Amino acid sequence: MATLLNRALASCVYAFIVTASTLTTAAPCGQANSVQDDNKRIVTDAFDRWAAGGTTFFNDLLHDNVVWRIKGSGPSAGEFRGRDVFVDRAVRPFAGRLSTPVRPTAVRIFADGDHVIAHWEGSGVARDGKPYANSYAWILLMQDGKAAEVTAYLDLAPYDDVLRRIPLPAQ
Repeated sequence: MATLLNRALASCVYAFIVTASTLTTAAPCGQANSVQDDNKRIVTDAFDRWAAGGTTFFNDLLHDNVVWRIKGSGPSAGEFRGRDVFVDRAVRPFAGRLSTPVRPTAVRIFADGDHVIAHWEGSGVARDGKPYANSYAWILLMQDGKAAEVTAYLDLAPYDDVLRRIPLPAQ
């Protein structure tokens, strides 16, 4: 009899745990299931706006005090602390050498908790008329709907070639 009661009690405890777990992790109907889904949506929406011609991608997506790391070897690799520092030292010097901005194509977004990975292809045209194309993988650590840290992987050879080959326009 004790064995039967222990089995019944164990079944009840298991059922309670499963039910409680479901109640605490399930989202109300029509809402995202998790922070992971929200983060993926935020990054996807930002890429969609950029691909459609938007120009506020970095302001929309990055925390003011983001830490952006460009991995690799070469003059463009390094770490930038703060959105304004990153935009002023990495984005503007590159964009200023282009006649058409880099636009993302073939974007794939993956999310795992607070991390979002954006794997994308980008292309534009340099001011000398030559095409620029690159493949990127960005790992974003999201906090409060914005990227607090980004680790960027790309082929630095074509990126650095544009920076070397094309002078910045006079301001």
